[in-house]
Amino acid sequence: MKNSSRIFAQDDLVSNPTARVPVCLVLDVSGSMAKAEGQGRSAIAELNRGVKLFYRQTAADEIARYSAEVAVVTFGGSSTVQVVSDFKTLDENETGPEFQAAGNTPMAEAVLQALKMLDERKNKYKESGVDYFQPWLVLMTDGIPTSDPGLLAEAIGRTVEQVNARKITVFPIGIGSEADLSILRRFSPKYGAMRLKGLNFCEFFAWLSQSVSRTSQSMPGERIELDESEFVSWADI
Repeated sequence: MKNSSRIFAQDDLVSNPTARVPVCLVLDVSGSMAKAEGQGRSAIAELNRGVKLFYRQTAADEIARYSAEVAVVTFGGSSTVQVVSDFKTLDENETGPEFQAAGNTPMAEAVLQALKMLDERKNKYKESGVDYFQPWLVLMTDGIPTSDPGLLAEAIGRTVEQVNARKITVFPIGIGSEADLSILRRFSPKYGAMRLKGLNFCEFFAWLSQSVSRTSQSMPGERIELDESEFVSWADI
């Protein structure tokens, strides 16, 4: 099955040579995400709504539909770190996955898995002669990592190395008051970390979709500057 998936991915790069915008969502689905917040809503329920909106809205853009490639890695749940979806364009998957909350918060392991997947995907682009934009890694968590401190330091170090080399853009997002922004901040020397405003997942993923769509309409190698004033709809600034 793994070999057939690899062949399918290579065939897709041949049949659809559109320049790619790789986006990896690294999402906390630990047990605390099921806790009810205001109006009885839980973070996991709103995360599900937001991710589905992101898939649906991005797939509706006639360019981003074939340009954006989304992968999803979760940490928590029943299998600790899970690759829910490898990189696929949204013409192949318009609806997005569904998450359930359980388990601890092995964030470092999930970030390292995401970096590995991004490296492998960039190599595939190069092998196939397909241009790509600087990858985006979105890291969302509502707590403190349960990862080994040494592994956490490795994940932070490898991420920062790629950020400083302009090989990746990282958005660490804290969910709720218990998210440790001091740790999240260390993953992103450029943008730092932001705390989600309430449970405004849909606002965040709508902004992400719009940003991906704008990127897909530019030229690979062109510098994309994000308008930080747009963060106000979803970030507790």
